[in-house]
Amino acid sequence: MAIPQKQIYTEADYYALPEDIRAELIDGQIYYQTAPSRIHQEILSELHAAIHQYIKFKSGSCKMYPAPFAVKLWEERRTIVEPDISVICDHSKLTERGCSGAPDWIIEIVSPGNSSHDYIRKLNLYADAKVREYWIVNPINCTVLVYHLEESKFEVALYTFQDKIKVNIYDDLWIDFAEIDA
Repeated sequence: MAIPQKQIYTEADYYALPEDIRAELIDGQIYYQTAPSRIHQEILSELHAAIHQYIKFKSGSCKMYPAPFAVKLWEERRTIVEPDISVICDHSKLTERGCSGAPDWIIEIVSPGNSSHDYIRKLNLYADAKVREYWIVNPINCTVLVYHLEESKFEVALYTFQDKIKVNIYDDLWIDFAEIDA
């Protein structure tokens, strides 16, 4: 008896999805996403504002994009993700469709139904792609895991929503989670 095979989706399949469908393509599989919660959006808005103000004030060259923003991590793998926040400092990675290559900094805000997606699947993807910094913000536990690429592996630190957290890709950017109104 033949074993049914999983369908392998392509970049063309991903881009053919209707605009109102939130999904990611990871190793040829489509992962559908539900609409984010209010608290998720409040945290996203606060982080977006803080990072945007910093880049603008410093006349920085990095660009910051909130979701939905397509990030194609590799040319050879069928993987396009939509991080909650992507910061890209190498403008050659920016395309009309989003980003082609690893962003310098990614922030994911955990939703109750997809925590393993952010903590396991995406952590491994971002480590493999050599994302310089990856934050997992958990509004339920009020924690922030900060993964920072040191040489060839991620170093990790755990913070709470009462902490002021140093952004490792910048010399002088700190995000004070105690000031985030969520």
